[in-house]
Amino acid sequence: MSGQNYHHIGSLLPEIGKKPQFAQLYIYDTENEISNRMSWLLQEDIDPKVVHELFQMLDEHNILVKTFRMARDRYREHPESVFRLRLLSDRTRDGQQYNIPTASEVAGLIVGDLTEENFKRDVIVEHRKKGLQRITDLHPSFMSMTYPLIHPYGEDGYRLGILLAYVNNRNSKREKLTMRQFYCFTIQQRLNEVQTLLLAGRLLQQYIIDGYMAIEEERFSYIRNNQKNLRVVLSAGLMDVVLRGDSDCSMVGKTIILPSSHTGGLRYRAQNYQDAMAICRWAGYPDFFLTFTCNPKWPEINKMLRLSNQEGDDSRVDIICRVFQIKLFQLMQDLKRQQHFGKIIAFKSVS
Repeated sequence: MSGQNYHHIGSLLPEIGKKPQFAQLYIYDTENEISNRMSWLLQEDIDPKVVHELFQMLDEHNILVKTFRMARDRYREHPESVFRLRLLSDRTRDGQQYNIPTASEVAGLIVGDLTEENFKRDVIVEHRKKGLQRITDLHPSFMSMTYPLIHPYGEDGYRLGILLAYVNNRNSKREKLTMRQFYCFTIQQRLNEVQTLLLAGRLLQQYIIDGYMAIEEERFSYIRNNQKNLRVVLSAGLMDVVLRGDSDCSMVGKTIILPSSHTGGLRYRAQNYQDAMAICRWAGYPDFFLTFTCNPKWPEINKMLRLSNQEGDDSRVDIICRVFQIKLFQLMQDLKRQQHFGKIIAFKSVS
């Protein structure tokens, strides 16, 4: 919606007359949970034993599932009471990836009316409530709730305030981990580490898209909150309108103006075009226009897939992108150093 991904959560219990779905399956009519889950799946050749073993595994190990089961027990004991499930955004521990969270720092039940306490970015799931509420991309349980089989323990994803490993390095001005660095770390392949995410097939692609959209949302949020610091007020289009004498400029331009440093924006493309034209004015028109594409059947990609015990049809977009960038960099180095087409006077690289 408007270029953004939205992840929502509904009420703890379904509306009267409707079947439970999503997180409601952990709370309502759990005696028929397997059949309720399978009724929402489009595939008909699913083994009920597999579904039963999966939800048994989640019940035993996933801390988020345990919190929803805690709400189920509350509903069974006091079905007439009004309660809410509060998914906490702040963590008391150091946030290491392999530290399994505890129930007390992940969620809590709120019985009765809400107080004036500041919940910040917490997610408050109502007992029964019409409509949906959005889960922010910065919530630590964002990815764990979206992909419970990839995060079987309900471990935290990205959250604000994670310190970098080289925080004591004097040459580094940044002290906190960015969302982009976190997801790059997540999709790395390591020895002696379970590769659940990398072996997820199409679910890996969906995970990467969700991560990319979360990164873009964080960048847009920074631009939205730092318009004055980015010095984008003096945009050409707005100044032209003022110079023409138009007194009412309320309908001109946009509320949020993307700087030229934002990759993919209109000003970014315009700046690249102007840079290319400046090179042409100084060095003349180009002699060659090279288009470099990627073949997913490259031997380097197939070799990496074999090392991961994956078939050639498994699309590992992370491997494809890395191999493409390596080959593109090597091509530029060969053209500049080996001078296969003669000495290069100027070039403009866009990837």
